[in-house]
Amino acid sequence: MHVLDTLKDRGFFNQCTDEAGLREHLSVPRTFYIGFDPTADSLHVGSLVQLMVMKHLADAGHNAIAVVGGGTAKVGDPSGRDETRELMTPERMEANKRGIAAQIARFCTGKMVDNAEWLDGLGYIQVLREIGRHFSVNDMLRAESVKQRLDRQQGLSFIEFNYVLLQSYDYLELFRRHGCTLQVGGGDQWYNIVSGMDIIRRLEGGHTFGLTTPLLTTATGAKMGKTAAGAVWLDPEKVSPFDYYQYWINVDDRDVERFTKLFTFLPLDAINLSDIRAAKRKLAREATAVLHGEEAAQAADEAAKAAFAGGVSDSMPTVNVTFPITVLAALLQAGAAATNSEARRMVDARGVSLGDTKVTDVKALIEAPVVLWAGKKKPYRIESV
Repeated sequence: MHVLDTLKDRGFFNQCTDEAGLREHLSVPRTFYIGFDPTADSLHVGSLVQLMVMKHLADAGHNAIAVVGGGTAKVGDPSGRDETRELMTPERMEANKRGIAAQIARFCTGKMVDNAEWLDGLGYIQVLREIGRHFSVNDMLRAESVKQRLDRQQGLSFIEFNYVLLQSYDYLELFRRHGCTLQVGGGDQWYNIVSGMDIIRRLEGGHTFGLTTPLLTTATGAKMGKTAAGAVWLDPEKVSPFDYYQYWINVDDRDVERFTKLFTFLPLDAINLSDIRAAKRKLAREATAVLHGEEAAQAADEAAKAAFAGGVSDSMPTVNVTFPITVLAALLQAGAAATNSEARRMVDARGVSLGDTKVTDVKALIEAPVVLWAGKKKPYRIESV
């Protein structure tokens, strides 16, 4: 099967430039790139779409370049933002780059480069003369990321307005250095991608392509990878494999088929929704294996089964306490509740259990190891220090 058909069938395809031409172009090995700006020290679930596309294209025989945007992150991409990003210190930038590079490496067997390599030494006059003169301000103002900010009367800094010039220069440099002829990005990157293609055509006479993926939301309309507790990070130090597994177990029933296509490598004919609970377990296990490996996925699966049966598992989050301890204090120490008021609300709503016993008093004492349930699907092993 052609890789474009794979991307379409699995839900990765939003739009591309010259689909017939790209289909022919990808009939032999080509070089493509996807960029990741180090705005945090970990990527989150929302970045998985690009990582999975990278793996599918690489598995089809194409050469991947992952660009860690150490240069562009100093400017800040306005796409999908309501406000200007805070400028990072060099130390934080380096830490962020190290963090996301480790996650990208699980999916990218090709090159990994930092665009600071060519952007940091780029003079402003050079940018204006070589790149800026080819941009129409009228077109830049019509770009969706800019237009949305202006329509909402939200500020857009001049530095952010220049982001598209730098991303276009990235594509030009990768074309020159590595023969890169395809850029992949999220749907909000369309203008930036086609602008880079135009620069390559004008300056090098090169014919290149762009492909975008859909911007994902859940069936409820929520942004992908966000929960009430915050972002679902890919770093196991931020979100354990067990909690990552639980994220997928808890997705809306309406999202199970779509997410299984996107975030696992299961053959499409192996996706079975007749038993939605089993389908969720399959999604959770396979998605966890993709990111954290088969061993971690198996441990998370066994921990989930043990928790559901009222037992304990080594992979279940453990909270070491000094007995006796109140339920309120245990909830706070586990991070299941952020405040005393939140802990009380959870108990009042009958959402907290010790083993199989519902808790009715936040001052109830825990005097021995037990599984503390915060909600139906969030178990913690309470153990002695």
